[in-house]
Amino acid sequence: MGRAVKAASIPREDLFITTKVWNTAQRLGSVESAFSRSLERLQMDYVDLYIIHRWDYQTPIEETMACLNDLVKSGKVHYIGASAMYAWQFQKAQYIAKHNGWTPFISMQNHYNLLYREDEREMIPLCQDLGVALTPYSPLAGGRLARDWFADTKRSQLDQSAKDKYDANEPVDHEIVNRVGELAKQKGVTRAQIALSYLLGHAQVAAPIIGGSRLTHLDDAIGALDIVLTPDERAYLEEAYQPHRIVGAL
Repeated sequence: MGRAVKAASIPREDLFITTKVWNTAQRLGSVESAFSRSLERLQMDYVDLYIIHRWDYQTPIEETMACLNDLVKSGKVHYIGASAMYAWQFQKAQYIAKHNGWTPFISMQNHYNLLYREDEREMIPLCQDLGVALTPYSPLAGGRLARDWFADTKRSQLDQSAKDKYDANEPVDHEIVNRVGELAKQKGVTRAQIALSYLLGHAQVAAPIIGGSRLTHLDDAIGALDIVLTPDERAYLEEAYQPHRIVGAL
């Protein structure tokens, strides 16, 4: 990332750079050390958004929030965010920050897509109430929403993480994937664009985290910005959904 930005000669103020710290590093001092190494790799003086990756069950949340607040005070981090956790954990972290006059989280990078909507029960209403933006990961459900369910791809064969998350719900999810395909055909767009536009149409979603590995993936993501689903179309995509086991908040 750092090399690419330098090579493109893009003004730093025109970029919004974010990076994460894994929960095993969420120790007072360890976070600071991990962050310093991130800045070195990025070849930058600061990041716009620094995210803790999941909940650290070994470290008091007070220590984590205090350390993140120190990074913000130093000017090396402008905002902080969190990723996949239970709503009670996120609320606890926000309360600790507010109680101590520290910097609160402004974003939640949660597991959210048409095949996994469990966060609509607690996390998303909480974020709406707190004014926290969503930056969902796995917006295409490990590629399931970007192709026919039975399409034979290298990823469908080898991505064990996606298999663990989605294959157990095939009888239900297959119908949702079919409906994404129907809408894509009607509108003359790709399945990925329908899935992304669904998320972009959610008032709390700021930006889905796309994992493009080729330029066509980036084109799909950009194209999704111009697609607006009607309330009826959104309801059609949603109505086949059934409750899933919790995946992501560990």
